[in-house]
Amino acid sequence: MKFSKLKLKLSVWQFLALGYLVVIMTGTVLLVLPPAYRGEGSASFIDALFTAVSAACVTGLVPFATVDWTLYGQIVILILIQLGGLGFMTFVSLVLLAVRGGLKQFQRRAVLQSLGGGTLDGVKRLIRRIVLGTMLFEAAGAGLLCIRFVPEFGTKRGIYYAIFHAVSAFCNAGFDVLGGDSFAKYATDPLVSLTLCVLIIVGGLGFCIWQDVIDCKFRPNRFSAYTKIILIVNSILLVGGTALFMAFEHANPAYQGYTFWERLLCAFFDSTTARTAGFYTTPPETFSSSGAFLTILLMFIGGSSGSTAGGIKVGTFIIVVAGMFAVMRGKRDLNIGKRRVDMSLLGQALAIFAAYLTLIVISTLLICAIDPNAQGEFLRVLFEVVSALGTVGLSMGNFTGSIGVFSKIVLILLMYTGRVGILTLAAAMRRRRAEVAVKKPIDLFFIG
Repeated sequence: MKFSKLKLKLSVWQFLALGYLVVIMTGTVLLVLPPAYRGEGSASFIDALFTAVSAACVTGLVPFATVDWTLYGQIVILILIQLGGLGFMTFVSLVLLAVRGGLKQFQRRAVLQSLGGGTLDGVKRLIRRIVLGTMLFEAAGAGLLCIRFVPEFGTKRGIYYAIFHAVSAFCNAGFDVLGGDSFAKYATDPLVSLTLCVLIIVGGLGFCIWQDVIDCKFRPNRFSAYTKIILIVNSILLVGGTALFMAFEHANPAYQGYTFWERLLCAFFDSTTARTAGFYTTPPETFSSSGAFLTILLMFIGGSSGSTAGGIKVGTFIIVVAGMFAVMRGKRDLNIGKRRVDMSLLGQALAIFAAYLTLIVISTLLICAIDPNAQGEFLRVLFEVVSALGTVGLSMGNFTGSIGVFSKIVLILLMYTGRVGILTLAAAMRRRRAEVAVKKPIDLFFIG
């Protein structure tokens, strides 16, 4: 079936949702084959599906360590991470550009929906910049990581480890092939920690932010209001998160013997990765209750729209907070900085916020009620659920590996929802109906 015929039957949102499903099922088939697994036979279907979803949705939650997959299995995971990080439509567009040299209007709208915004006329340029920027950042990150990994693991394995973790970090996936405790052994290594942090931050900013920064030739005074606000709030979340982790985790057993600067480096890494990356230098199970809850809040917020990050997104968080203060102050307009925002965005932001909270509550309740391994583990279950929906990948003591099939299915659905987007899924499932001319009468309804 030609793309031009397919578009008549599928909306943009349905095409995006189904596109990720195709990628996930293809990855599952490849991972369930015996050559993908180091153990006897092959991995179970549910574990292969879980890993494929986690990789394609750039989450990082795993039923068992990634090193338990063979080189073939790890490469499949890496490809899924790259596909999921850049977005399904970006790769479709690249193929179409290579074959036909152009994109039709339906394809451009699908790309813009996938990337979080932009103009129809600038799609081709945006795609080229995304691909080029991704290659440059991942290559630079891999080069820096090679400085540490090649002497430690040898040339071939060191280069492979550097490339794998650079791609995983930039795509905010959180998969690692080191085994054991992620990057805990590099907790006080500025080269490894800061390289990963920069890749995570840049990947989580959003492709449209890149576009604006490049168009303005890196001059902050020319940035759009949206870019300025997102960069400012991202900085506040990073700095504020670092300061709070320093305060909450001062007695963390993992920090014993660390200097002030080493603890600061760990706190900055914790603040960065909690936004949706999934790596860690401080094992999450060692967090204090306040540190664990702070991580949950940061995972809930996530990164920027149209990026490799998850969560409700920084823009949504800004709109909800600004809207709350506007309503409490009796304002009819929603002003952010020197700009007024369309009030319809507040409704969408509140819908996303409420939908995320609803999914978290229901999923946590279901897992706690049904999974025998989750009894008495409320904090771990809540942590895992938010990590899955926010496509983060952090887990307290690899709780993912201890849960049952039902709980894994719940997390699979959460990861898929978090990556595709709640509004995209809602639009994909919505039936087209004509607007009713007659509206129902208004009645009193009390709130607050």
